[in-house]
Amino acid sequence: MKLAGRVGKIKPSPTLAITSKAKAMKAQGIDVVGFGAGEPDFDTPDHIKEAAKKALDAGYTKYTPVPGSPELKDAIIAKLKRDNGLDYMRENIIVSLGAKHSIYNVAQAFFEKGDEVLIPAPYWVSYPDIVLLAGAKPVIVETTQKNGFKMTAAELDKAITPKTKCVVLNSPSNPTGSAYSKDELAKLAKVIVGRDITVISDEIYEKLVYDGFEFASIASHGEEIKKRTILVNGLSKAFSMTGWRIGYVAADKDLVAAMNNIQSQSTSNPVSFCDKAAITALNGPQEFMKEWVAEFDRRRRYIVDRLNGIPGVSCLLPQGAFYVFPNFSKVYGKKTPSGKKIGNSTELAAYLLEEYKVASVPGVAFGEDACQRLSYATSMANIVKGIDRIEEAIKALR
Repeated sequence: MKLAGRVGKIKPSPTLAITSKAKAMKAQGIDVVGFGAGEPDFDTPDHIKEAAKKALDAGYTKYTPVPGSPELKDAIIAKLKRDNGLDYMRENIIVSLGAKHSIYNVAQAFFEKGDEVLIPAPYWVSYPDIVLLAGAKPVIVETTQKNGFKMTAAELDKAITPKTKCVVLNSPSNPTGSAYSKDELAKLAKVIVGRDITVISDEIYEKLVYDGFEFASIASHGEEIKKRTILVNGLSKAFSMTGWRIGYVAADKDLVAAMNNIQSQSTSNPVSFCDKAAITALNGPQEFMKEWVAEFDRRRRYIVDRLNGIPGVSCLLPQGAFYVFPNFSKVYGKKTPSGKKIGNSTELAAYLLEEYKVASVPGVAFGEDACQRLSYATSMANIVKGIDRIEEAIKALR
């Protein structure tokens, strides 16, 4: 059987692969510390689960409108007005099966062969492959650890060509945790408007920020940038609803209509009872987030301090999300106790998992081979145990 050529252009998600391998090892009774999962370790709040149960008991299990129910759209519109100062209509909103599905639908509706899409590196692993699946070309814009792994307005302007259709912006970022300030966003917006391109603003981690950082959407910097912004968000991270698969897009009505057509021929509507749970999540109490963020902050500070205390390792303090992206490049070239040479992030990740039972994601998957991504969305006990093992592993290199 001959497969479609597009299949050969992409690869499986390395984050899911690492998590799957770690779970398989645990199932065999091996004590693995997993830093791979990109999901909160907190349970979905009870009032949200109760809303889903009530929907099930009421028989709300049938087809709903393809782009999400009017009530869910209204809850999203209210959220965007309340949290981000942005005004949208129902025709500007579409709900899909998670933010990843939302971005996939955007690409299918908006990109085509010959288009270039700018993606700052380090990047979330799925961005380039989603672009490739749409027939467009991902163009990687390199950033530096010195600059907090953030793309400057000058770097963006330099990367734009006549074929550039869009730039992807993820703030706070997966994998680095870096976040763009209002001033930095204003400068990027000026370039985007001036060069008349579009921006996909992935804001899935907006609620997970630290040290008084004030999140802002790039779409809030005036009508000209707003009409060029495809805003992507969802409930997975802020509400610990990763398995519920509710993501959404706020954008130009013509793009949303095109996405609606694509979704109608693929997945159809979001899950009906998850629709009701999402309405409750967006409209209901959200005080629990403060406790979650405080706990993530405690873990963040501990893991960064410990990593920076390991010889040959350097790690920035993230402003948001729940990842650290430590640089291990100074240990490259050294050998393991068994004589294997560590030359890149993949070999280091394999060494950590096989010899010390720690699951991390190699930085090459995110476009930066010097680093590993570690998620601190796990218990403090796991973090302490895992960092102890990483420290032992690095000190064992010769």
